[in-house]
Amino acid sequence: MNTAHPQAWLPAISAVSPQIRFWLQDRGSLTRRIQERCTRFYVEPVFQQLTRVYEDEWIQMKLRRDELAMVREVYLYCCDKPVVFAHSVIPRQGLRGAWRALSSLGNRSLGSMLFKNPKIKRTPLEFKKVSSGHFLYDRAVTRLAVLPADLWARRSLFTLQGQSILVTEVFLPGISNLKL
Repeated sequence: MNTAHPQAWLPAISAVSPQIRFWLQDRGSLTRRIQERCTRFYVEPVFQQLTRVYEDEWIQMKLRRDELAMVREVYLYCCDKPVVFAHSVIPRQGLRGAWRALSSLGNRSLGSMLFKNPKIKRTPLEFKKVSSGHFLYDRAVTRLAVLPADLWARRSLFTLQGQSILVTEVFLPGISNLKL
């Protein structure tokens, strides 16, 4: 890994509050963790279609530069506050194979499916601080009234039957208000 590259994802985090560290490093179901701390949890789908993906995504997933993949974006809400922006990339062949059920998730969270199947394997988490100008930041802040200077994101691959899905979660400021 080239750590000098400004777009690099990192295998560890530093200089982050204990509150955000908890959320970033937890390898369990993010959906379940939020639901445990929230009286009203819901998912708001905002984007889902076959499209080109960003360079660091097609490289990570070993796709061709111009290969289309299904991109799904949702907000996870606690009460009426968005706490996480999730961005998932599923290669087209996965929609006909291991991940075919994902095209009909609707307003259900991806985590509700990923953590129920013990055959699904997850790679180690990678971390990145994103700010204005990075596609994840720019897409994540559209539901926020006040824009933070930056946001922490994490991602990992989930694999089933040799097919992978890349799940990226961007933690919005509201996540800090949920009790640990």
